[in-house]
Amino acid sequence: MKTKMYINEEHLLAGITLKDSTELEFNNMALHVCEMEENILKNRANLATLLECKIEDFVCATQTHSANVHKVVLDDKGRGGTNIKTAIPDTDALYTDEPNILLCTFTADCVPVIFHHEERGIVGVIHSGWQGTVKEITPKVFKRLINEEGCNPEGFQVILGPALSQEKFEVDEDVYVRFRDLGYADDFMYFKEETHKFHIDNQKTVKKQCELAGIPSENIKIDSTCTFLSDEGFSYRQDMKAGRHLSFIMKRK
Repeated sequence: MKTKMYINEEHLLAGITLKDSTELEFNNMALHVCEMEENILKNRANLATLLECKIEDFVCATQTHSANVHKVVLDDKGRGGTNIKTAIPDTDALYTDEPNILLCTFTADCVPVIFHHEERGIVGVIHSGWQGTVKEITPKVFKRLINEEGCNPEGFQVILGPALSQEKFEVDEDVYVRFRDLGYADDFMYFKEETHKFHIDNQKTVKKQCELAGIPSENIKIDSTCTFLSDEGFSYRQDMKAGRHLSFIMKRK
């Protein structure tokens, strides 16, 4: 199966699954948008084998484009892994300090944020579509980790995974206004006269949010792969029935 590994070390792994025409449902990983649940469970089982863990180690959330964050504890292990009904409800960010738990987030154009803090032993994932970005889910997560978990912002390492590129992310004025009102996204937007559409770089906006939270720019990596243009990308904008990538991170003991 096609998987891009961002980190593959003895005590830490992180990456994202990719669209793959040789796999069931093109390697779709999401139970909430699939043809047959058993296909998704087979794909997830294959991922677990690749990562040398079990599907019972997965923790997934029911993503709603919210700004809600959940601290995953040992009792959460397995939630949403094999049954969508057990997923953590109404949540778009997960973090934990527990080892051997695979935190998962699902995207098709939205920005997946994968992060870890070595000193505090915290790992996490965030789903930041444009709605999550204007709700400032990413800075809210880092503010909580800094204030409640004692994380030094300079200790975070962040990866922004594949997402819809600025070229393909065209919106009407209502969405543009939401980004403009953030007060720091102007450099990441332009207006195209021919189509009367605004184009927004959601990845760079999220990167700016990380920087405003105190994370050094050099600690933030962007995967510039466009989910619309890449053959390995699931794009909801391109295909309303698109599957989903699974971005993941896990501490290994």
